[in-house]
Amino acid sequence: MKPLTFKQVTTEAKLVLIGIPVFLWTMIPVYHLFLFSISPRDQATSGRLWPKEPTLDNFRIVVEQKHFYLHHFWQQLGNSFLIAFAVAGITLVIATLAAFAISRLRARGGRTVMNMALLTYFIPAAFLAVPMYKTMGNYGLLNSQWSLILAMVTIASPYCIWVLKQASDKLPYELDEAAKMDGASAMQLFRLVYLPLMVPSLVAVGTYALLLAWNEYLYAFLLLSSESSITLGVALGNFLAADDSPWELLMTTGLIYALPPAAIYYAFKRYMVSGLTAGAVKS
Repeated sequence: MKPLTFKQVTTEAKLVLIGIPVFLWTMIPVYHLFLFSISPRDQATSGRLWPKEPTLDNFRIVVEQKHFYLHHFWQQLGNSFLIAFAVAGITLVIATLAAFAISRLRARGGRTVMNMALLTYFIPAAFLAVPMYKTMGNYGLLNSQWSLILAMVTIASPYCIWVLKQASDKLPYELDEAAKMDGASAMQLFRLVYLPLMVPSLVAVGTYALLLAWNEYLYAFLLLSSESSITLGVALGNFLAADDSPWELLMTTGLIYALPPAAIYYAFKRYMVSGLTAGAVKS
């Protein structure tokens, strides 16, 4: 093995010096989240780096819904899963078909439509919350989970279409021509050629849409109101309504709520990297 040069050592040292503060800055809030979740109520805000008497009672209280703010915990967690997976599925269908039509079928005006959709990102999503609320009210969808699903699909789709279109452009057109020479129709080309080659990008944009919907608070807060329909993310905000908030239960619930997206991200991390960068550099 060749010894490292002074320049390589210096570069790696700089990366380490940058990486350690970033890692600590990221992990300290996560550590405090865990610290609160294993602390008894009287020690939750003591400022200690480790509780005198660590306990798992907070997790038992949350799981068994033994608190006023936790009466619908499992239902709200189920709502979060339902909405997130529905947004991911619908966004995947729309984005995949749109990218295929624009990139492979060369649909007339497709690129213009895609660019116009991307222009919506010049307007912050928070600015569109009130118009979205008014629109959902006009169609009678307020306090329906479909309102949040449709709103998040609207927000996620333009970026997902753009990513899939860039990845699709990288695929060699000779594959399409060979399939057409063998008599393949457009749908057969889509199902037998396009989809298998686009799996990494499809997983990447599906995961992106799922995490976007899972972490959404503003739209979920505006469009859903009943305790039985809101997501767990919105329900966490209810803890702050009390004068003496149960911080240990809030942090425990937050820790549980953070585990599924973390698991999903790390399960598909390799697809996220390859899928989101597909088409960034053309050979």
